[in-house]
Amino acid sequence: MTVLVLYATVEGHTRKIAEHAAAQLEASGHGVVLADVREPGFAIPGRFDGVLLCAPIHMGRYPTPVEQFLIDWKAALADVPTALVSVSLGICSGNSEDRAEAEGYPAKLEKKTGFHIAKVHHAAGALKFLEYDFFKRMMMRQISTKEGGPVDTSKDYELTDWAALDRFLGEFADDVALAARA
Repeated sequence: MTVLVLYATVEGHTRKIAEHAAAQLEASGHGVVLADVREPGFAIPGRFDGVLLCAPIHMGRYPTPVEQFLIDWKAALADVPTALVSVSLGICSGNSEDRAEAEGYPAKLEKKTGFHIAKVHHAAGALKFLEYDFFKRMMMRQISTKEGGPVDTSKDYELTDWAALDRFLGEFADDVALAARA
């Protein structure tokens, strides 16, 4: 059984999540093809037993190539287990409204693309203070301060709950194996 793991990334953390997912799926016995959804030439989804899409939310939306991929391939994706790892800092917010907003992005994606992804995991992203320009660093520090998060801008912070992600990946690996036997 082979799983296509596609990702889009803005600051690199979603790629790290996708690479981790690929390694976990391989460890569970699946073959994996890992690719950036924005790069031309990745394999056709209809040739895989499952598809895992890892996508960040920036400025209130997923990257356009993620949306276009779902529009273009929704018929093939409907035939295999398909899952989404939705990456955002909002999911670890102490504010219930911010968390609810982050949890609502997959529904907005469905409305935009016409494709329903039944299995979704919300993963917190990373604060990349060392990569931000001065203004973004200060803005993100201010937001993090308000949330009670890390404020030392001399280092980066990964906020991803890797154990929760691994549990989700285990469930998805089981779904793919079950569907392949059917």
